[in-house]
Amino acid sequence: MASHHTEARTPRKPNRAATAGAATVTTTTPVQSNRRRWMLRIGLLVVAGVVITFTWRVFDRILNDRSPIIVGILHSQTGPMAVSELSMIEAEVLALEEINAEGGLLGRPVKWIIADGASDPPTFAKQADRLISKDDACVIFGCWTSASRKGVLPVVEAADHLLVYPMAYEGLEQSPNIIYTGAAPNQQITPAVQWCHEKLGARRFFLVGSDYVWPHCVNAIIGDQLAALGAEKVAEAYIPFGAMDVSAAVNAIVDTKPDVVLSSVVGDSALAFAQALRQAGVDPAKTPVLTFALGENELHAMPLGSMVGNYASWSYFQSIDRPENVQFVNAFKARYGRDRTVQDVMETAYFSVKLWAQAVREADNTDVRPVRYALRRQSLNAPEGTIAVDPQTQHTWRPVSIGRIRNDGQFEIVWRSRTAVRPVPFPSSRPREVWENFVLDLYRSWGGQWIAPAADPTRAASPARALREKPAP
Repeated sequence: MASHHTEARTPRKPNRAATAGAATVTTTTPVQSNRRRWMLRIGLLVVAGVVITFTWRVFDRILNDRSPIIVGILHSQTGPMAVSELSMIEAEVLALEEINAEGGLLGRPVKWIIADGASDPPTFAKQADRLISKDDACVIFGCWTSASRKGVLPVVEAADHLLVYPMAYEGLEQSPNIIYTGAAPNQQITPAVQWCHEKLGARRFFLVGSDYVWPHCVNAIIGDQLAALGAEKVAEAYIPFGAMDVSAAVNAIVDTKPDVVLSSVVGDSALAFAQALRQAGVDPAKTPVLTFALGENELHAMPLGSMVGNYASWSYFQSIDRPENVQFVNAFKARYGRDRTVQDVMETAYFSVKLWAQAVREADNTDVRPVRYALRRQSLNAPEGTIAVDPQTQHTWRPVSIGRIRNDGQFEIVWRSRTAVRPVPFPSSRPREVWENFVLDLYRSWGGQWIAPAADPTRAASPARALREKPAP
């Protein structure tokens, strides 16, 4: 019987020669496969994000204007008013810089163009027209004197544009194209007269001013008030606009010995007048001067002590003790120098820009009409206190302060209204039509100008012109 033998087989070793040229096959694990898919997805998402962002930016530029918002700043950089107006420019620029630092307005930066009115009303008018027609400014912040504002008014009205006027003035005007952020006469002039009558016991008043529309209107308002109080206007003197020889007015004050002098002398003339009074021995202890035109800046531009002991009437003084004021003063000093001072017109210029910016945000627009309408609803916690635009008059609710000039060039506040005062641009002593005719008669009598003609601006007014005993009509 044959036997069968079963042999155990072992695996063969691969033939190296046979496998030398064969390709290596790599297998992918599930983890590696998922990782690749995720990386592909992330890459696609990144590409999609870039495409979407680019597309959004293209459409955003097409649909939304990102160009700078142009505003105009129009003040005197030269001439006799430069001493007062240059600081207003600085305050307005500070406010605009703060707005840009916060991201601008409506996603757009604000750009400002500064024009020089050169202390000359016709130049103010030309520059206003250029800012509107050539530079496309959507608002103008500007003017100090009423003569310059009167020059700009027909320009902004013809263009249906917007002027924000940040200066205390005589009132007797109301234009739909102007927002008046400075004090009206019942917020500066008439409270000061009443205070002099009550607190200083003044009964004999001497009125002096530069020879242009604002002082003439101010003195007419004061004349009416003095008549109602039973007080006496001993004289009414005018110094040619920009004149440095003020001797006629000073001599008249020395001769008449009034109880108080109410001054609406402006610019370089105001500095000369203050120094001449002190040199003539006019002592504030006996004959105090209350000014409506000198602030902290002008005081620092004259010899120390020239006006110490005299008074001023404004809505704002640097010495006001409020956190908002401390912040404003510190910001201004940080920007322009620790030795700098601030005053009413600067604070008004500063908050005027902030009011306008609020109106732009509310209107969601920079066009003149919607912004002008929105401005009539604005209020602000300003350095001086809460202020608000009065929608009926487009003037501004503001407090009233009277300060006594200290030997450090600051003011000791001797009286202040408890709250902001409603503006009354047309005093009730005469009907509005009569006031408007009074202003128009001045313009006509000066040959179609808002400044009284003077043959030589460096010559003082003649005694006949300087003293006008007859009360204003």
